[in-house]
Amino acid sequence: MFIETETTPNPATLKFLPGQQVMPSGTREFTSPEAAEVSPLAQALFDTGAVTGVFYGSDFVSVTAGPGAEWMHLKPQVVAILLDHFVSEAPLFVGGDASGIAVPGEEAMAVEDDPADADVIAQIRELIDTRVRPAVANDGGDIVYRGFRDGVVYLQMQGACSGCPSSTATLKHGIEGLLKHYVPEVSEVRAA
Repeated sequence: MFIETETTPNPATLKFLPGQQVMPSGTREFTSPEAAEVSPLAQALFDTGAVTGVFYGSDFVSVTAGPGAEWMHLKPQVVAILLDHFVSEAPLFVGGDASGIAVPGEEAMAVEDDPADADVIAQIRELIDTRVRPAVANDGGDIVYRGFRDGVVYLQMQGACSGCPSSTATLKHGIEGLLKHYVPEVSEVRAA
């Protein structure tokens, strides 16, 4: 088995491609060792002591190194952990899959949508799913819709995109411009 590695716009994060499916559907982000306890792979990566974030995409794993960690030393450890996991065909999550495993803090980050905005919200979600998420996934991350209120779209950046120096520019100039162009009711995009 060969694991490819790609850089991301976030210098602290590398994207690892094991050449097989990682998540059958959706994505999953771990931002602490406590959150990683539901995934033996994420837990092993945090156990290196140098990892501060792990993100699972459909066919990749993004790993964020903590302050002071150097990829020159950390990358071989991460590749070894990933190889051990995928070669052994170990489950990604305790219990086999992510169903029923709550993501800490996810509920608190959502903004309640107004049912009167259902058509606008459908347009926003469709644009995010078809135009934005594929581009963000190429950079080792994901973007999650968190709500729409009073013309403001709330989005959450995950994986390599979370904490990336260019994430604010991506939100404000790229995504906001796209949504404003296609959905006139959108006046602003904010990070949730």
